[in-house]
Amino acid sequence: MAPTKRIARKNQPLKGAPKTAPLRALQRLAMVIFLLSATPVLILRWVPPPTSMFMIIDRWTPTSTTHPPHTIHYQWVPFDEITHHLKLAVLASEDQTFVHHLGFNFESIEQALEDNLTRKIPRGGSTISQQTAKNLFLFGGRNYLRKVLEAYFTALIELSWPKQRILEVYLNIAEFGPGIYGVKAAATHFFGKSPAELGREESALLAAVLPNPKVLKANAPSAYVLKRQQWISRQMQHLGGKRALDDL
Repeated sequence: MAPTKRIARKNQPLKGAPKTAPLRALQRLAMVIFLLSATPVLILRWVPPPTSMFMIIDRWTPTSTTHPPHTIHYQWVPFDEITHHLKLAVLASEDQTFVHHLGFNFESIEQALEDNLTRKIPRGGSTISQQTAKNLFLFGGRNYLRKVLEAYFTALIELSWPKQRILEVYLNIAEFGPGIYGVKAAATHFFGKSPAELGREESALLAAVLPNPKVLKANAPSAYVLKRQQWISRQMQHLGGKRALDDL
């Protein structure tokens, strides 16, 4: 009987042995979450986004208790059919180090944090890559969960897309006014032109409203918007003009 007892004890799990089942379940869950989030990012490297999370929210959120949601104006336009003036104006306005960083500009983030501690008006530190991730997949707000998700999707986009694709998608989904999404809708709505026909000053004016397109207006620019337009126009020259796009 003694050998039988030894065999039985040998087959019993050791006390204190790690329980691997919960760990494996977490690993499987993490893999499922990764696949579900990475798949649309990979698809959108080649396929034009049919919509964005910001458009969906805008379409179904009433502007007030008496006004219905905005009508969404959005039409995709290829990168080569957008004037270099508008590409450069957006880089000058939103992310002058876009071609060099890997999705995050930590110097701008640090400066934004310092400014937010000393100023009443919050300042953003988001790159074009971060804004693309936020507009495509996420919701508004400044809570920590959204920031974590934004960083995650930004990393996925930077790893999966070339810089030119990131800028192309951003130009097509950025909001330029209430219900006006993308450069095609903006150029048509505000100037009656195609994105290829916009001039330098028109492009700078559109870029000037990007920080707050529901308040700042390209068709009735305030003194602040006009000042930003002039600043953006100077920055376009400072970046080197059209040559700044050669590294995309």
